[in-house]
Amino acid sequence: MHAPRRPLSDDERLDWLQLIRSRNVGPIGFHQLLRRFDTAGAALEALPELARRAGSARSVRVANRDTAEREVDAAHRVGARLIASIEPDYPEPLAAIEDAPPIIAVKGDIALAHRSCCAMVGARNASAAGLRFTRDVAAALGEAGLTVVSGLARGIDGAAHAGSLPTGTVAVLGGGIDIPYPNENAKLYAEIAERGLLIAETPVGTQPQARHFPRRNRLISGLSLGVLVVEAALRSGSLITARMALEQGREVFAVPGSPLDPRCRGTNRLIRDGAVLTESADDVLKGIRGMVARPRRPRRPQIDLPVGDAPTAPAAPANGHAALTEKLGPTPVHVDELVRLTGLSAQAVATALLELELAGKIERHPGNKVSGTAGGAAVSTLR
Repeated sequence: MHAPRRPLSDDERLDWLQLIRSRNVGPIGFHQLLRRFDTAGAALEALPELARRAGSARSVRVANRDTAEREVDAAHRVGARLIASIEPDYPEPLAAIEDAPPIIAVKGDIALAHRSCCAMVGARNASAAGLRFTRDVAAALGEAGLTVVSGLARGIDGAAHAGSLPTGTVAVLGGGIDIPYPNENAKLYAEIAERGLLIAETPVGTQPQARHFPRRNRLISGLSLGVLVVEAALRSGSLITARMALEQGREVFAVPGSPLDPRCRGTNRLIRDGAVLTESADDVLKGIRGMVARPRRPRRPQIDLPVGDAPTAPAAPANGHAALTEKLGPTPVHVDELVRLTGLSAQAVATALLELELAGKIERHPGNKVSGTAGGAAVSTLR
């Protein structure tokens, strides 16, 4: 059961920020901590003990209150606000994914994210034909009542935003809510801030880095009923977004292209693997209508962790940490597979993984997968 939607008090919002900004606390671990301890404040008190149980040689670095207060103030200064995943204004489709950001910064018209959304992504070095097709389809989807979501990158992303700006577009940023990126899209960023909606997961002032973009991509697909890929090479961020869409139970659409054009090999492969071949906005609208007719179920794992007062909640079984770390290496493994291999209960595995994550000994990956870390020092890819 998910907690009922409600506004957070100012103190609760600061607790949430402290928890998600603390070292080794990622979105999945955050939501598990809330289910286990009921409040972010109680979870904060429990962090050092939980990490110690998994053999951490040093105390967890907990974000301090001043840092959280500065983040709230910085958001207000740039005209943004912070929304928690249990609050009514938080987009419901995004809240349903397993690694939903506990806190997002938004600037603009939040109502756009509460309409049915379709994501459009593709190559940065897009062809002229691809750009024209994207603008036309984005405009048609907008006129049909959909909000178009993309990542404000050059190429297909920018064309998708431009085509849907008159009807409603959402840009998900790879850095802070106040950082237009790339610079060539600064004018488009300003137009979306005024007429559309900007969303960011990272704190205000965060400069975009390569590691931020896969995390951003899960938000693009998570907000949407489906993802349309217009042009994409075989190794591209657009295919990552498509894979995440499938893991989240979304529809994937792809525009076919010449086999001689490297920008189309990824989309052609998506079609070969089962994506909806798309030649017009009507193809997308037919698929989206099917998604609207089928209620989406939350993808977040519904494992009920033991509830207790922090920091005295029941620990993982004595052999749980060793049994799991023995089975983990650099290749991500599904949590269900670990349950089968170790013979531990799903609850015991979830508890042990949470403690190992806080100790910096595992990494979380999309699709409810985990891997071991080299030397136990890596930070989760879903932080």
